[in-house]
Amino acid sequence: MKIYALIGKSGTGKSFQAVNLCKRLNIEGIIDDGLFIHKNRVVSGISAKRQETKVGAVKTALFHDDNHMKEVKESICKIAPASLLLIGTSDRMVDKIAERLGLHEIDERIYIEEITTEEQREIADVQRHKLGKHVIPAPTFQLRHQFSGYFMPPVKILLKEWGSLREASEKSVVRPTYSYMGDYSISDKVLSDIVECIRIKTEDVMEIVKVSFAQVQDGLDVELSVNLKYGANLKCTGKAFMRDVIRNIQSMTSFNIAHINMEINDIV
Repeated sequence: MKIYALIGKSGTGKSFQAVNLCKRLNIEGIIDDGLFIHKNRVVSGISAKRQETKVGAVKTALFHDDNHMKEVKESICKIAPASLLLIGTSDRMVDKIAERLGLHEIDERIYIEEITTEEQREIADVQRHKLGKHVIPAPTFQLRHQFSGYFMPPVKILLKEWGSLREASEKSVVRPTYSYMGDYSISDKVLSDIVECIRIKTEDVMEIVKVSFAQVQDGLDVELSVNLKYGANLKCTGKAFMRDVIRNIQSMTSFNIAHINMEINDIV
């Protein structure tokens, strides 16, 4: 296995550039902020972006927790990628990551200044330190279970190929829990209104009797009680309505739905 390292100060655009670098050098896997990403898929790990403090984020990125370290180490051994990119803020950091994951010495070190312009790094700095945005080099749908919110519009990389645009890869943009920008929250009234709008468009759901939300570590727990139309297929209608609730809330608010339960209160 060939080990690469991408090194640069915080907020210089390392994670944003990682996918492009991997494509150029045919690197199969990425270790970034506690995650093992293989061929654009999150295989294992815990994102440092979900930690509540910066200290906790650093510990996660360095695989300080033994269980976390073992999980990722075993995944690397199982998949055995031909090449791996470690992302860190310093030589010392990437060396520590390699040591914790039982990897051999780094074969090639690439510094962010070698692959980006000063203007690109200044833009990245604004996105990080003024807007609180962090990039994770993996698609958003791969990461929803890692976050209770904080998703921003994904960054899609498009290539012009034979006169047409083709989607090549996707990066996720998140605002970490520990961000100085503050918590991200939406009132229960807004969420209830979203559910009611879905009900209006669903012919066989006559009334929302009760709806409640609870924020948990993995997102939102949703509890519904509804009245259905007489003659409706209870199972099919219920499943379809819950799917619509999940899809619309996640799309409109970026909150992950951890669990949803629905009770049929009455047939009217």
